[in-house]
Amino acid sequence: MQPIIDHIQITVKDIKRAEVFYDKLMPILGFDLSKKSKGAVAAHDFDVVEYIHPNFAFGINSPRKAFKNDEVHRRKPGAIHHIAFKAKSCQEVDELYLKIKNIGANIINPPQYYPQHGENYYALFFKDVDGIKLEVVFEEREDQ
Repeated sequence: MQPIIDHIQITVKDIKRAEVFYDKLMPILGFDLSKKSKGAVAAHDFDVVEYIHPNFAFGINSPRKAFKNDEVHRRKPGAIHHIAFKAKSCQEVDELYLKIKNIGANIINPPQYYPQHGENYYALFFKDVDGIKLEVVFEEREDQ
């Protein structure tokens, strides 16, 4: 088996509010909004919005009513710490930074090298409307 991710689904506090943000973000990251789908899974009490790309699908889910007021925190057990999207170059990270900044994302750190993650690790860190941490990264690796 090849370790390739098929899809990722994250739970957001307010799916309608999050959808507005992700509708702006996902095309910047290479997703085609005409491939976006929406649905509800009544048996599990959630709505879902999925952004489909040939490489993988990214979905946002509504929370269960019992958890709607819970705080989003990436350090809780079972939580997503962050999601990193792979860029083709440092230049692409820089170009995406300007676009992501312009949609109102909460920029944590602008593009720069992070030697603590590797000598060629160049990344942008930002958060979505719920505070979920996202990253765009380029790293030259010998095995690529």
